[in-house]
Amino acid sequence: MLEQIKAVLFDLDGTLVDSMWIWKDVDIEFLRERNLALPKDLEAFQDQLEGMGFTETAVFFQEKFRLTESVEEIKDTWVKMAEEKYAREIPLKPGAAEFVEELKRRNIKLGICSSNSRELIQTVLKAHGMENSFDCITTCCDVPKSKPEPDVYLKTAQMLSVEPADCLVFEDVPMGILAGKRAGMQVCAVDDDFSKKQEKEKRALADWYIRDYSEILEREPV
Repeated sequence: MLEQIKAVLFDLDGTLVDSMWIWKDVDIEFLRERNLALPKDLEAFQDQLEGMGFTETAVFFQEKFRLTESVEEIKDTWVKMAEEKYAREIPLKPGAAEFVEELKRRNIKLGICSSNSRELIQTVLKAHGMENSFDCITTCCDVPKSKPEPDVYLKTAQMLSVEPADCLVFEDVPMGILAGKRAGMQVCAVDDDFSKKQEKEKRALADWYIRDYSEILEREPV
């Protein structure tokens, strides 16, 4: 999998860290605080948000629920609601820390390409002592189009001075896998409880599928 790879690019939520579970709670609390009715099918509602960047999601909420708050105010509220959990409650995916260290040992460049906010990315990386582990952090707010478009991955490859064909992407949902593939990169899908129902689709779209990162460490020659 790592043969001739010059850069490894990680999505964050559900891929590098086990965090997807908190966003259902955030959505529920956010809407209830504003006396807004929850969508009848909350799971289907959240599926609509897959791949959207942080700003794009805030615009979606603002329009759908006719919120008077600005997009920046909505984003700031979400960061404040989630920050403590990202700092104290969200674990890394099994084997992720060891895998990142192995990539660094091999002098493979590392990037994060996330739909989340830069503030929460930095918070969770600092919580796990990984704030200096990545050469580049790009969010979907930094590019014209969010996933499944390839923009966030192409921008990161450019910033790392690596050709897309020499990049390996790790993603947990179909929209992200499509973004990596459309960027001309190899993609490994990562198992996650939140996207369990999409496992068949993930396997079909990706080049590889792993349960956790220890699988790679066990089969890749050191």
